[in-house]
Amino acid sequence: MTGSNEKPSSSSYTYASAGVDIDAGNALVAAIGPAVKSTRRPGVMGSIGGFGGLFDLAASGYKAPLLVAATDGVGTKLKVAIDAETYDTVGIDLVAMCVNDLVVQGAEPLFFLDYYACGHLDVDAARKVVEGIATGCRDAGCALIGGETAEMPGMYGAGDFDLAGFAVGAVERDGVLPLPTLAEGDVILGLASSGVHSNGFSLVRRLVDDSKLDWRAPAPFGNGTNRSLAEALLAPTRIYVKPLLAAIRAESAAGGVKALAHITGGGLTENLPRVLPDTLAARIDLSAIAPPPVFGWLSALGKIDEAEMLRTFNCGIGMTVVVAADRVAAITAALEEAGETVTMLGTLVARDGEAMIYDGRLALSETSK
Repeated sequence: MTGSNEKPSSSSYTYASAGVDIDAGNALVAAIGPAVKSTRRPGVMGSIGGFGGLFDLAASGYKAPLLVAATDGVGTKLKVAIDAETYDTVGIDLVAMCVNDLVVQGAEPLFFLDYYACGHLDVDAARKVVEGIATGCRDAGCALIGGETAEMPGMYGAGDFDLAGFAVGAVERDGVLPLPTLAEGDVILGLASSGVHSNGFSLVRRLVDDSKLDWRAPAPFGNGTNRSLAEALLAPTRIYVKPLLAAIRAESAAGGVKALAHITGGGLTENLPRVLPDTLAARIDLSAIAPPPVFGWLSALGKIDEAEMLRTFNCGIGMTVVVAADRVAAITAALEEAGETVTMLGTLVARDGEAMIYDGRLALSETSK
């Protein structure tokens, strides 16, 4: 058989000679079978390999559900993974970026599909990516029920690939967030991020390139850990689904969670206002936030001012939770019991101008805890 890098004879063109290896695709499907199976949950029907994934909504236990759908990618964080040849965490990022957007509307993620596009299919690299996707699905409690692998020679450079994810969840009609009961005096809680998550990497990569840093060198932040720069920056996005659903459903906190905001591209500055009515603003005490060391390092390396940091990166807060003042203790306890680090950030106030009001300063230090 003519290989993908060989010139065919005048009468023996094949798909492989054009750069598409069907056998490699079949090998990938076989290799990821156990990972996909590990994500099964009530409602899943059939297995991967069909033309579409089947899911029985009636088996998921909802009485009057609304479906919520979200799609996202990993962005140029993928380029760091590719350059460092580290593929086992970006799949978690892919799931996180989708399911965290579902839960902010009160929805439980039910199932997930992925799209993997490349110039030449490296089965081992793709397997690691999909195994990461399966890990993310298990963390979120949703099933990986299908996907697509597209090998497109000429569209992507050697070793390059791209990812997209698609998640569908369900929420009872009376449980959609944000609630209309948002009011002055509601308290804003913040849940800690694991680092940069999956936003701002075009700036991160520009700073690393301009500073001529080596992805394989020890990270110049991180309190003495032995991780490389790439490994430290590739720490996967936290998946907040199970802790947030536990807090929403906790009997002691009934009705107390009023709004959630996933802090992604645009940071606190752009994302928290998306869930607030025009009559309310968020007053945030920046001194309450303890940014991980990576943010102090980025700020110093790029001479990035505080305002730009707040509208580019999560700065240590990956999710905000707006709660009724009389439910703060119960919701904080539920979140902490589920493993979250909770910070009291501020309150909602009457809006008279900007939607975000910042007090204090961020403690941007390379030795931040």
